[in-house]
Parts: sequence; structure tokens; C-alpha cells
Amino acid sequence: MRESQTAVLERGLELTGECATEPFETPWAAEARWFVQFLEPGRGTVSLRTQISADGLTWVDHENAPVNGEAAGILTAPVRDFGHWLRLVVTPAEGTVAPLVRIVLSLKE
Repeated sequence: MRESQTAVLERGLELTGECATEPFETPWAAEARWFVQFLEPGRGTVSLRTQISADGLTWVDHENAPVNGEAAGILTAPVRDFGHWLRLVVTPAEGTVAPLVRIVLSLKE
């Protein structure tokens, strides 16, 4: 049986500027997917960028292209071939009205 895990990393975060989630250790997982849910509709666009780390201290962007979308509903970003640690950087475009967001990371073997 394959193992899986879901972690809520942010709840009710007011997205006033670029933010990064807390690091999450993921050495056992083979694939992951970020879910960014906008709890209140915002106005404008955001960019989701996955970062990876070998030690949870030093970060580099994953090779996947950033996911861009409207600040409403749910955006997702899949990621594979990562190291031991993951985090998500969410960047609102200039002029975006700060929405409240929830960020969830789903992992599986």
C-alpha cells in the first residue's frame, strides 16, 4: 500500500507580499502537489514557485516553471524529483489586492 500525507502549512494568511511557507521535510515522498486556496476573492494574479533544499536552510528554485493564475478559487502546482525539503513561495503581482489564503501540501510515495 502506498503512503500519503497532507499538511496544512498556512491558514488564513493575508498575502500582502511575497511569502514562503515553512520548510517541510519530504525525503520519503516521490511526488507532491501544492494547493493554494483563496479564502476570500482577491483581485490580481499570483505566482507559485516551488523551492527545494538538501538541508532545510539553503534554498533554490525547482526546475518546474512557476504556476501563475488569478487570485481566486484554487491554484495547484505539481512537483516531482525533489530533494529532502520543500517549500512554496507565493508572489502576488503588483497591484494585487491581498487575499486570504490556505496552503496545503499533499505528498505520496
